[in-house]
Formats: sequence, structure tokens, C-alpha cells
Amino acid sequence: MNIKTAGFFGGHGFTENTQEYKYAKETARLLAKSGLMVVNGGGPGIMKASTEGAHAGGGKVLAITTYYGGWGRANFEGTDDTNKFDKEIIADNYFTRTQKLLETGDVHIIFRGGEGTISEWGMTWALSKIHEGGNKPIILFGDFWQDIMDVVNEKMLIKQGKDALYQIVTKPDQVADLVSSYRG
Repeated sequence: MNIKTAGFFGGHGFTENTQEYKYAKETARLLAKSGLMVVNGGGPGIMKASTEGAHAGGGKVLAITTYYGGWGRANFEGTDDTNKFDKEIIADNYFTRTQKLLETGDVHIIFRGGEGTISEWGMTWALSKIHEGGNKPIILFGDFWQDIMDVVNEKMLIKQGKDALYQIVTKPDQVADLVSSYRG
């Protein structure tokens, strides 16, 4: 599998002191060190952590952002001035931004987050299902994902075997090992 970019998805509210931030930063560092470019939404939290990690690993970061004026939310949709990504693509709206993030990332790593992360997770899972066989790997970061996936598989109309579209991990080195195995 030709993996050159890693898309990072997760909550904007995590700070440097949180375990999620530290894990995202270390994961990005390991992937950048192995030659991958990091792709994120250009905002705070997991996005900023992955930028910092990529730079620490000698890598580059592409941010795909969109800006909504007048919302009174300084860090909404990639407007965090402290996230020092290397290149930016500005999308017209949230949907286009998410679509570009999913298209650009060759592997999708999803950390804990809120409504935006739920949306991104659902979209990548649906796309992987539609394009099964040519799908992009989905890595769900955190042991809490097992509980979520158990409920989804029990309560929703999920076809048997669709859990093969994702892997659940709890450590940055597990992500690096999985990505390495995908690359061959």
C-alpha cells in the first residue's frame, strides 16, 4: 500500500498537559520520522499536537482549514495561530474541508474528540466500506473505542466483517507498527 500521508483527527480541546495531546504528538513524531507527511485541520488540540510531533520528527504538515467569520469562536475550523503547519489548503466549508482531509490522508488516525471527530470518523468508515478493497486504513486510538464499536456493532445494522476496516490501538508505537505493516 502506498502510504505517504497520515491524517490526524481528534478533539480541539486537548492541551499539552493531557495524555491525548502527548499521544498524538508522539504518534506524529514517529510517523514523520518514518517519512510520512502529517495532514490535519490546522486547529488546536490533536491537530496542533500532530503538527508539533511531525516537526519534532523532521516532517512536514499540510493543514486543510476553513474559516467562518462572525461566529465568535477563535479556534473554530483551523484558526489557531499557534499551530505552525507548513502548507495550507483553505476549503469553502466544513464538508469540503473534511472531504479534503479524508482524500489527502492515506491512513486515518482518530483520537478522542467531540461532534466534529464523530463526523470525521463516520465519514471515513463509510468511505472505507464503500471502497472496500481499496479503502484507507482507519486506526482508532484509545481503548474506549472498543466500547463504542461494541455498541455500534450490537445496535446498528453493521454487516458482518466490517470491523476489519479498522484497528484499535492504545500506544503511539502501535500506530507506527501498523502503518509500517500497511506500507509493506
